[in-house]
Amino acid sequence: MKKVSTLLLLALLGVATVACKEDGEDTVTPIEQTTGVVELTGSITSDMTLKADKKYLLKGFVYVQAPAKLTIEPGTIIKGDKATKGSLIIERGAQIIARGTVDKPIVFTSNQAKGTRAAGDWGGLIILGKAPVNSGSSSAIEGGVDRLYGGSDAADNSGVLKYVRVEFAGIAYQPDNEINGITLGGVGSGTELDFVQVSFGGDDAFEWFGGTVNAKHLVAYKTVDDMFDTDNGYAGTVQYVVGISDPNVADGSKSNGFESDNNKAGDNAAPFTSAKFSNVSLFGPIATSGASVNSNYGSGIHFKKNTKISVYNSLIAGWPKGIYLDGAAVENGAKNNEFKFKSNVISGSTRALNLASNSTFDITAWFANNTNMQKAANSDVKVDGSFKQSGAPTFLPGSGSELLSGASFEGVTGFETVAYRGAFGTTDWTAGWTNFDPNNTEY
Repeated sequence: MKKVSTLLLLALLGVATVACKEDGEDTVTPIEQTTGVVELTGSITSDMTLKADKKYLLKGFVYVQAPAKLTIEPGTIIKGDKATKGSLIIERGAQIIARGTVDKPIVFTSNQAKGTRAAGDWGGLIILGKAPVNSGSSSAIEGGVDRLYGGSDAADNSGVLKYVRVEFAGIAYQPDNEINGITLGGVGSGTELDFVQVSFGGDDAFEWFGGTVNAKHLVAYKTVDDMFDTDNGYAGTVQYVVGISDPNVADGSKSNGFESDNNKAGDNAAPFTSAKFSNVSLFGPIATSGASVNSNYGSGIHFKKNTKISVYNSLIAGWPKGIYLDGAAVENGAKNNEFKFKSNVISGSTRALNLASNSTFDITAWFANNTNMQKAANSDVKVDGSFKQSGAPTFLPGSGSELLSGASFEGVTGFETVAYRGAFGTTDWTAGWTNFDPNNTEY
């Protein structure tokens, strides 16, 4: 009777309500009709749709529990509360259907006022699935969330993220226990991940903990830590990826374009981290030789702890270290052709090829034998506009750039075949749905 009376009173007062579940109890959150903001708290246990004509605020950890499906209409704005580390967690067996459009992307962003937003204003988006991982199916995802990920269903379907932006998310819940802009734990290949931008993240932009989900058209913009992080057996296929650095902002743990390991132990746990990437452009902090940059920047790609990811037809531009093969296990993987690094270009790096101290591996021969190429300056491949720090970068390589040809997909499956190296040929697929100045956007 108490709940009915509360609902009746709210109705008489002309205030709309939304019901969620938390710890098995119904909770009722008023919607301020004057602002149209719906507060989401606790757990969502039945199908729910977020409407584009309202705005939503995540307060604390909001869980979508199996078998619930959370559908988000194109153009919907969801904000994260700073004080409570607002975050959205899609649990194993639940789904998120966030299918935006070029003209109406779905936006997860800060609840802070225009002009005052910053990296780490809220938690982030976490999606958990039942696909294989090498850390065991009873692993809890990072970030203080206390939810499990992984399983045996490689084709598991956690839903859709398409034409979606995630802005100002990512927090260090505890040291070495962070929430990223988007965290993917054991997410399966039945999930669709396409046209997704993570901007101004307080930790990594994208991190895959195992799983088999494939992805295309990903943007990491000015994140504090790594742009793309792969570990715990991630084995998907990813094509058309771009990352852009802020030369003044980097993490004490070293900020990289890619950071990849098999797992924290660097052992032979299966499945191996063996994702395949093609047509990637990683724009580091060094636009021109001698530029002043944060000393905590690391490598364009840091291969470490027995990773076996492969990278094809990509550009690593403007990093203190171009690529870093870190340790005997990684070197052995290169020698034994257990991972591939082919038809790539490194430009404008202080030192393009790097090994652990005392290594005797001939990285120069390995690099050259796999049809890779070095260029002294970023201007040599005509990508100067991609380092632009205000407004939208100019991503398309200049006329006559060697990046516009030279791609090879010989012996490689799972990718679209294109002629160009790097993320862009003659079409800018970021047009229309991305935002490179969200701090000054009125949401």
